Amino acid sequence: MDGSTRPAKLLQVEGRLATCTTCPYCGVGCGVNAVPDGLGGLTITADKTHPANAGRLCSKGTALGETTALDDRLLTPRIHGREAGWSDALDLVATKFRKTIEKHGPDSVAFYVSGQLLTEDYYVANKLMKGFIGSANIDTNSRLCMASSVAGHRRAFGTDTVPGLYEDLDQADLVVLTGSNLAWCHPVLFQRLVAAKKANPALRIVNIDPRRTATSELADIHLAIAPGGDVALFNALLAYLADTNRLDHAYIAAHVNGLSEALATARADDPAASGLSEEAIAGFCALWASTKKVVTIYSQGVNQSSSGSDKVNAILNCHLGSGRIGKPGMGPFSVTGQPNAMGGREVGGLANMLACHLDIENAEHRATVKEFWDAPAMPEGPGLKAVDMFRAVEEGRIKALWIMCTNPAVSMPEADRVAAAIESCDFTVVSDLTAQTDTARLADVLLPATGWAEKDGTVTNSERCISRQRAILPPPGAARHDWRILCDVAERMGFGAAFDFASPAEIFREYAALSGLAGKLGRDFDISDLSNMSDRDYDALEPFHWPRAGDRQGGRFFAEGGFYHPDGKARMLAVTHRAPASRPCPDYPFRLNTGRVRDHWHTMTRTAKSPRLSQHIAEPYLEIHPADAAELRLAPAFIAEVSSRHGRALLRVLISERVQRGQVFAPMHWTGETAPCGRVDALVAANTDPVSGQPESKSSTVAIRPMAAAWYGFALSNREFRPQTDYWARARTRGGWRAELASAEAPADWNDAARALFGLGQKATAVSMIDPAHCAARIAFLEEGRLVAALYAGPEPVGVSRSFLAGMIGEDTSAEILSGRPGAERPDPGPTVCACFDVGQNTILEAIRSQRLSSVEQIGAALQAGSNCGSCKPELQALLAAATTPVAAE
Repeated sequence: MDGSTRPAKLLQVEGRLATCTTCPYCGVGCGVNAVPDGLGGLTITADKTHPANAGRLCSKGTALGETTALDDRLLTPRIHGREAGWSDALDLVATKFRKTIEKHGPDSVAFYVSGQLLTEDYYVANKLMKGFIGSANIDTNSRLCMASSVAGHRRAFGTDTVPGLYEDLDQADLVVLTGSNLAWCHPVLFQRLVAAKKANPALRIVNIDPRRTATSELADIHLAIAPGGDVALFNALLAYLADTNRLDHAYIAAHVNGLSEALATARADDPAASGLSEEAIAGFCALWASTKKVVTIYSQGVNQSSSGSDKVNAILNCHLGSGRIGKPGMGPFSVTGQPNAMGGREVGGLANMLACHLDIENAEHRATVKEFWDAPAMPEGPGLKAVDMFRAVEEGRIKALWIMCTNPAVSMPEADRVAAAIESCDFTVVSDLTAQTDTARLADVLLPATGWAEKDGTVTNSERCISRQRAILPPPGAARHDWRILCDVAERMGFGAAFDFASPAEIFREYAALSGLAGKLGRDFDISDLSNMSDRDYDALEPFHWPRAGDRQGGRFFAEGGFYHPDGKARMLAVTHRAPASRPCPDYPFRLNTGRVRDHWHTMTRTAKSPRLSQHIAEPYLEIHPADAAELRLAPAFIAEVSSRHGRALLRVLISERVQRGQVFAPMHWTGETAPCGRVDALVAANTDPVSGQPESKSSTVAIRPMAAAWYGFALSNREFRPQTDYWARARTRGGWRAELASAEAPADWNDAARALFGLGQKATAVSMIDPAHCAARIAFLEEGRLVAALYAGPEPVGVSRSFLAGMIGEDTSAEILSGRPGAERPDPGPTVCACFDVGQNTILEAIRSQRLSSVEQIGAALQAGSNCGSCKPELQALLAAATTPVAAE
């Protein structure tokens, strides 16, 4: 390609020049337009031309412009906590890794990388570890979210191929969502499904989930499956397809092996292990079997399991056996959790894969990559997967560890154990944007990396669409791109000739050229048409679906067979239900389900910087059934102490019938920086799938009891503060910070304790009401009549208007602020429901009442709530129902 006349991808948006780039959150891969605001932030709008989102954005994407502040950024390298120059830091990293390898061998070192890296970063890291260090000990946090899907794809298809496209949702007549809270975890894709149902009222949606979620509100049927019950259900479906003559025997004969064994095993399995009634199973099977155009979307509820790979193959068996794959409106669809989890899979970022979907166990594949890279060494088998990698660190077998752009001291199962292992490692390097993470605090060397708004490269989304991520802001301080840091270390280790890349475009060209060799070896991933593209063409690259090689251009896979096993056929696997590895017992009787909340992401190093994203849910919580709460004497909004064999957490109690008896749910985002006692993965057992190595994050067992708290509190300040109470969870507000508090002991002097909490001297004037005998205190601190901080404490959870108080920081006030609520002249918006437009619950209820609103669409027209990403629509519908339900006269 010449590309000499093509410009970089810039658009006019509202009269300003915007950079077209890609959102850094989930695997939907939305296009965004970004314009610097001149103050270090960005103005963000949705890219109407991007195929992934067509002008939609979720609350997180909409708030991206609020997350680029530099207040917590790591701006220079640090060695043992002291600032250092790049030369010294790189020399130390290269020397430590080289000497460790010389003394203990290549398998004594490891890289743990991230789906937040760009493909070009990933490619260089994989090349350095596998081709030049000579070890396969490179794994990624993507192991925690989609490794079981990779394993299932490879076993069934011969490669890790996603067969379908997002547009299949528009064309399906039945969409089954299993183990996926699409409304909160992939909101833009969920809104596409909402639009599809509106356009086609005959479209049926089935939601399979132990817990009733926001996604369930759209579903025609919610199947409250038992944890781990997916194999039993889909085996029942396979048997039903056979019994009702719904298998596609022509497709099977031409393209599929293994039906007899898979069907015999399915018939022998017990459908009751799904936890569903015979009637529910029969209804689901009949609906699936009688609907030709069916898409089965699955996510972490399937993948994060000790039988996750078998769950995936149970789903794939049904699509392969019925021939419903690779055609419009048909097929299995794995939705990934990170913006470049797919790109990491493509470049071989997992310990058991080579680049371009080549197999590390295949001698021909290894030889091809070794020759292409001119590599001195190539491992002959898989490296350590994430859980095993950190066990090896703990045991001293891994002596030098490099962690890039991820936070395993929080996100790994048995997180306390992992943190201790990292701390004990002989030499740990962390490349990240900030030093303020649980993992970064354990590093010997910290390397400042560029962030989303400064990086330049490519990412791949869940439907195989490769998009450009473009730099909008300059790198701050001494921050460098991850690929550049890796190349600098490689040069110092003696591998400079193979890592003399000058730009991400040059890396991409090499990667595309290697994919051409993979294509010649019969692999699916081939983008070799782009191997000679110019820098200018790379700058202007439009989103495209791979493959892109000769007559192979995007589209779906497998409608006409063409699988990637040596015989060209798919494999149906014989799989049997296995219960989760952790079993409830008298000491730990509850099963813990973990997951995400609507407005936060991973360990919140980005989303926690946005005040509005913390308004919907500001602290970790435990969702528990009313009957279980009553037996445990847990009251709403009090604090529960949750413990397992591996750790302990303190979580706010949320009583709800959305969870079943004996099961509880807790979100996984909070860290030592935001809620030290809310680190939920400290509770999770490190049980893994034997094939994929993916941890079972949704089925650990726990014990629960009330926290013995003497007092509860709510605090806010115009300055950052770090409480020292037994329980605390803090979040940003537009004018400062807020925190929820609880402690087992009351302070001897409330005024002194409050000043110490906020770091205030005597300059601030205190206005207070204190009742020490009842552990009650309300103390506001004023400077020149303006509120700078306040503490509200009591023997029970404090009932004040948090949104009102957060808005009062910096405002003129007086003793009336001690009430914690606005006067009659000032409306209280209430808890945030719509984060996109910052619309509170009370505002919505008042509009419903005063304007006689009767639909979610009318609320959107009146208040904008729900009119952007739509992820709050289920809550809006619930508010409508509550506001319009007649109350019986007493």
